[in-house]
Amino acid sequence: MCIILALMNFTQGLSALKTVIYNSTYLCENDWEEFSKHWEFKKYKRKEIITNSAETEQYLYFILEGIQRVYFISEQNKEATLVFTHSNSFGGVLDSFLLQQPSDYYYESLTASSVLRIKHEHFDASVKKYPEIQEFMEQASYFSIKGLLTRMAELQCYSSEEKFKSLLHRSPQILQLAPHKYIANYLGIDPTNFSKLLNTIKI
Repeated sequence: MCIILALMNFTQGLSALKTVIYNSTYLCENDWEEFSKHWEFKKYKRKEIITNSAETEQYLYFILEGIQRVYFISEQNKEATLVFTHSNSFGGVLDSFLLQQPSDYYYESLTASSVLRIKHEHFDASVKKYPEIQEFMEQASYFSIKGLLTRMAELQCYSSEEKFKSLLHRSPQILQLAPHKYIANYLGIDPTNFSKLLNTIKI
């Protein structure tokens, strides 16, 4: 039964991945079959470290279920949540994955999670072999850079209330997905002030 369920999850996951990719580009069926065979299904427990700091990220993840975060711990043991990933998005420590250099960050499952993942060697070979995959990843990278710049501007210029409202505008589902203490950390808001915002701002 477990094998059957895992196979069903894998098949459904590949279908979701195909939909996301085909929304931006198109692969002929033979090319898709070749590309898709390199992905594998994996489950993680709640609060499981997927990638440790100082490790080199070996996988690109496509999230099927659950929510995860990338976070940083300073020498003073101060923690900063940098990125949330969730269903139908790609995850992992992307700079470490793309550069194949040790990570400065941690990647953690905040809830029980199911993913598809592909090893760097297979991903790199696919990008070189299929121009459509390269184009898709370039577009995704551009949007990631745009999002990063927007977030940097918000952190430096917005009030706590403005940062909170902006996040809800971009990801209205985040309050139901992620523990609030991590959302507060992501926004750079004191947890007590974050609780006050929840009670005062109409969602």
